[in-house]
Amino acid sequence: MLKTQFVDPLIKAALQEDIGARDITSTALIPDALHFKADIIVNEEGVLCGIAIAERVFRLIDENVRFLPVAKDGEVLEKGREIAYIEGKGGSILSAERTALNFISHLSGIATKTRQFVDKVKGTSAKILDTRKTTPGLRLLEKYAVLTGGGVNHRFGLYDQVLIKDNHLRVLRDLPIVQIVEQARKKALKKTIVGVEVKNLKELAEALKSSAHYILLDNMSVEMVRGAVEMRKKSGVKIQLEVSGGVNIDTVLDYAKTGVERISVGCLTHAAPALDISLDIVG
Repeated sequence: MLKTQFVDPLIKAALQEDIGARDITSTALIPDALHFKADIIVNEEGVLCGIAIAERVFRLIDENVRFLPVAKDGEVLEKGREIAYIEGKGGSILSAERTALNFISHLSGIATKTRQFVDKVKGTSAKILDTRKTTPGLRLLEKYAVLTGGGVNHRFGLYDQVLIKDNHLRVLRDLPIVQIVEQARKKALKKTIVGVEVKNLKELAEALKSSAHYILLDNMSVEMVRGAVEMRKKSGVKIQLEVSGGVNIDTVLDYAKTGVERISVGCLTHAAPALDISLDIVG
């Protein structure tokens, strides 16, 4: 589970964005002594993610609100399933409602889309990875949602892995890929993972001679990827291959069947529709 010290600043920023100085509607209409109960309900089938984050939203608004989760992150939920019961001051519940739902709906949408991709490639050697195509400020939460959906996290940022991309290669076009990879490995920390991106089989042939940990096959067709896997096999090296660019739910299995180990999918985080989740007052 995500640690409170990392999550709280994100939640507080979201609450400040939504409530500002105060919730003027609830303050004007809801007596301070009025308590009521509410349910959080999933209105479509999907994978739950962010239930503890939703609870934390209510706690930061009012520590006396009672929040009882009745589902866990990673569960596949059917339409109409209750995932939490809430009881407390009416004004507190209404003030926290939208921010809590925004977090849990967004993260559950990412987890749901990730699970769809993971299920699609089941039985192959390929793992589904996310990318850095995330909502600014929410990368930590969105990558957690990918994990919840059964995916694997790629690098978190520019600081934890080396990935030599096409623009790096353009700038250093006078140097061979092997030398560029070696330079990166020498200047990075000892156990840093180093990957290199190639756009055709000619570049792949050179990259296979390098000491990269993995090679990213950028925007290649299924046929090209199949050729890349065969080229690696003939070379005798064990560098992992990653497909990236233009992969969707209809093509991911074809790519996975080529024998690659990694498939990175940007739409897991940048295009996942929010899961329909609502809060209903029940008494």
